[in-house]
Amino acid sequence: MAELNQAARAARRPFSWSAGQKALLLITAAYCAWSLAHMGVSGERLADGWRQGAKFLASMFPPELGKMDELWQGIKETLQIAVLATAAGLALSLPVGLMAAANLSPAPLRLAGRTLIAACRALHPVISAILFVKAVGFGPLAGILALVVATVGFVGKLFADAIEEISPKPIEAIRATGASFANVVLFGVLPQVTTRFVGFATYQLDSNLRNSTMVGIVGAGGIGGALFSAFLRYEYGFVCTILATVIAIIVLGEVAVNAVRKALDV
Repeated sequence: MAELNQAARAARRPFSWSAGQKALLLITAAYCAWSLAHMGVSGERLADGWRQGAKFLASMFPPELGKMDELWQGIKETLQIAVLATAAGLALSLPVGLMAAANLSPAPLRLAGRTLIAACRALHPVISAILFVKAVGFGPLAGILALVVATVGFVGKLFADAIEEISPKPIEAIRATGASFANVVLFGVLPQVTTRFVGFATYQLDSNLRNSTMVGIVGAGGIGGALFSAFLRYEYGFVCTILATVIAIIVLGEVAVNAVRKALDV
């Protein structure tokens, strides 16, 4: 009877919070308030920021259209970086994902694969770009390498997780015929994860289009370099033109990626 009454009370209060949840919420709110107080965030500073932001936005209009050659060169380089980095990163993600899957690889190989993926995911593309600029010099090669690292870290992890979730029955059947590991992967693993891998690939291409505009700020090629130079020259009209073009490219890329997903039923 007591259990029925307790169940009835729970049904009447479907969104009630337990004491532990309330305590966690209070601790989180207290920590956020403490962090804001110690980081110098204040209403006066925010209000001043709004005023400065409005002044900066006003200085960006009208957009400058007299440097279309420089703009086109940066956009072309950005697209090249994104496409090449995505293709190379996906090609590397396949073996890394297979190596990191628990149901296909022995423990030492799996540990090496997961460690590689974690190392790639630990570095933001801008940090990777700084390292590669130091290694190979300024230019799009550094941007490509930085985004390859980001692609391996993201797609490799998702691909490994997808492989671990597949049905083991086709793999066991193929292994029972004495097939090689390559045939097990080709006929037992890939058919089960191809659709998901295509989804990962299209998303990563969209992500690399965005990230390729950032890595150029640190000298890794692309439109980011032109954007940073325009800021340094106080050419805010040209900054507006670049930003509008980047936004248009990202929107078009999103439309194209969604069309591909729909066509492939991903």
